[in-house]
Amino acid sequence: MTIAKIIGERRSSDIISCDVNTPVKQVITMLAGKRIGALPVLRDGKVVGIVSERDIVYHLADEGKGCLDGPVEGIMTSPAVTIEPSTKIDDALALMTKRRFRHFPVVENEALVAFVSIGDLVKDKIDSIEHEAAALRDYIQTA
Repeated sequence: MTIAKIIGERRSSDIISCDVNTPVKQVITMLAGKRIGALPVLRDGKVVGIVSERDIVYHLADEGKGCLDGPVEGIMTSPAVTIEPSTKIDDALALMTKRRFRHFPVVENEALVAFVSIGDLVKDKIDSIEHEAAALRDYIQTA
């Protein structure tokens, strides 16, 4: 299975993102208001980074509250590691595990088409395993 399966029903217009010049305080409001852990950061419509709760906490610890007044570009993780809709779900999970992050911008022809979390990928894996288990139970009961 590929990422395209997970994002099939999503609209790119529903993606919550921010621009490199968005103040960190505003990003915090966006994250808290939507109860999400990260945002893709864009410059001229292209993904150039990701800002997560971790980025904010690490910069607060290092720089103090002064970092809240600056643009998100100063604290974001960059360059962003992106995936394509054709990426296999297992490959995306392996990369998340290896690199120790929890979100991927999904990019096609340099355009952001979705933003997926490790929760999205794990849910798909669990659904797949449950479906397979049900099929095996049905097979055994009818054999």
